[in-house]
Amino acid sequence: MKADTVTKDYVKDPAIFADIFNYYVYGGRQVLLPEQLIERDSAKVALPYGTEGAVVPVQKFRDVQKLYAAKTDGRMEYVLYGAENQSEIHYAMAVRNYLYDALEYVMQVEEAAKSHRREMKGKKGHGRTLSDKGKKKPSTGEFLSGFWKEDRLIPSVTVTIYFGPEEWDAPLNLFEMMDVPEESVLACMDNYHVRLIAPAHIEDDEIMKFQSSLREVLFFIKYSKDRENLSRILELNEKRFREVERRAADVIEVVTHTGLKYEEGRAAVDMCQAIQDMKKESETRGRLMQAQESARKLDEMGIDTEKIAQIVGYAADTVNGWLGNE
Repeated sequence: MKADTVTKDYVKDPAIFADIFNYYVYGGRQVLLPEQLIERDSAKVALPYGTEGAVVPVQKFRDVQKLYAAKTDGRMEYVLYGAENQSEIHYAMAVRNYLYDALEYVMQVEEAAKSHRREMKGKKGHGRTLSDKGKKKPSTGEFLSGFWKEDRLIPSVTVTIYFGPEEWDAPLNLFEMMDVPEESVLACMDNYHVRLIAPAHIEDDEIMKFQSSLREVLFFIKYSKDRENLSRILELNEKRFREVERRAADVIEVVTHTGLKYEEGRAAVDMCQAIQDMKKESETRGRLMQAQESARKLDEMGIDTEKIAQIVGYAADTVNGWLGNE
C-alpha cells in the first residue's frame, strides 16, 4: 500500500476531516459536524486568468476538499475546507497551497459570471450561486468582471497534514522561500502561510484535543522512533489504543513501517496486543539468528553436529539444515 493513497482515504472520512478542522480552526471545540460536510470535486483547472488567446489548461488535484454548510445566527454559513496529506516533506508547500486557494477563488468568480449570464439570457440556473439577487442591469465594471458588487466569495481554508515523525523543516510561508533583504519590497507583497499539522510539532496535551482515531495516529507517529515514550503513551491511553479503527491502524503501519500484524477484515485493531506480538516475534527471530551464528562458529571449530544441537537448543536435523549438511 502507498502511504499517500492510505492517508488520503483516511482523511476523506467525514469524522476525521471534521476533527482536523475542529482542532486547527476551533482549538478542539466540536463546531464542525461530519453531516455538515459536502464532498467537493478535488480537480482544479489552472488558466492564465484574465488573458486572451489559446492557452493550455493545467489540471491540479487537491487531496480532499469539503464544503461546510450550516446555519449560524439564523443564516447559512459556507466555508470550503481543504486537506493536503504529506508522507514526505514538501519544500514548496506554501506555493502549492497558495495555488489551490487562488484557483478556488478563480472558479467561484467564473461560476458567478456563468450564473449572471444565464440570468441575463432569461434562463433558469441550477444549483447555488454566489448571488441570488433578482435580475438587474449590471454596471460596466460588473459586466466586464462577471462578478457583481454584492457577490461574495466562499472562504477557502487549507491545512497540510504531515504523516511523518520528523520535524517539518520546509518553509511555512511564502516569504521564507524568498531571499529579499529589502523590507520595503516585502511590505508591498502579501505573504501566504502554510497551516500545518505535524506530530513532531504538537505537544501531547494538544494531540489530546483530537476526538477521532487521528489522536492515536498522531501519537504513534510522533513516538514511533522512541520506544520508551511510545510505551508510556500506549499505557496512558490503553483503552483507546486497544480499539483503533482498522483504517487508522493501516495509516500507522504504512507510515511507520513498524511491522505490526493484525487480522484482515477486523473493524478494530488492538494496537497494544499487536505491539506485544511484534516484540515477541522480534525476540524469537533474534534468538534464532543468534543460535544459527553460534552453530556456524561451533561447526568451524570441528564440534560434532549432535553436540552443537544440544548446545544451541535445537534439533539436530534443524542444525544440519543451517549448516547445509542435508
